[in-house]
Amino acid sequence: MQQRLAVLIDADNAQADLIEALLDEVIKYGVASVKRIYGDWTQPNLGKWKKKLVEHAIQPMQQFGYTVGKNATDSALIIDAMDLLYTQKFDGFCLVTSDSDFTRLATRLRESGLTVYGFGEKKTPRAFISACDKFIYVENLRTGKSEKKAEKADKKNPAVAAAPAVVEVAAEKTSRRKKKTKSGDGKPASEPTPAIADEAAADVSERDLDDLIGAALDACADESGWAALGAMGQYIIKQRPDFDTRSYGKKRLGDLVKTLDGFAVDTRTSADGKSHSLYVHRK
Repeated sequence: MQQRLAVLIDADNAQADLIEALLDEVIKYGVASVKRIYGDWTQPNLGKWKKKLVEHAIQPMQQFGYTVGKNATDSALIIDAMDLLYTQKFDGFCLVTSDSDFTRLATRLRESGLTVYGFGEKKTPRAFISACDKFIYVENLRTGKSEKKAEKADKKNPAVAAAPAVVEVAAEKTSRRKKKTKSGDGKPASEPTPAIADEAAADVSERDLDDLIGAALDACADESGWAALGAMGQYIIKQRPDFDTRSYGKKRLGDLVKTLDGFAVDTRTSADGKSHSLYVHRK
């Protein structure tokens, strides 16, 4: 049986153009039995939301800003969340916001045994992220949305399929030119280029990823040193609610682990041959 979820959106801290991708993500975790969005709908800055509300049957909740500098919307969302909690009809909540003011709400919902899914931008404070069982960065949803549009475009125009190869060739040529670039004295330029800075950041991220995967492996491994990938995934989410393989350009955890040099992945088939499971081991 699927989880019954209440989706509560802070309109002041959410983007209207991502609502389709966001609701598609919610479906992975359960059924959105309630969909409400909170804001002052007399303000022009929420105009982009109005068409989306009709298309997706999202109920707008009006909250006037009584005092300048105070966000009454947050209070309205929190009160409604507690009212929904006390109905005991829901298994979890989806809180769509990048605001740390909802940290205590997320904690309170979890204390009552409900699952909390957070949706927000990468600027979201760590306190709110850690208060959720699972946190999804909306930037990853935007990437998925762009990929779907690209796939549709490729189907309509087969000639577009050749574009990636052209891009790769151009990127390779650019890389070669950068290697040849030297300073006036004939020595390589001492100032790091943006590309080099990006590579350094990627290295730090990869080291962090190795540590995270390694810790999950150590916690879930059996006496032979092998660990089920599914169990590792559950451990990682408990440690890092915002962990998402899409942040590393991969759709699945197994695909991500296979890119790491320090780990080996093995596929095991059940006795009846109907199911397959992935196991991980240190090389």
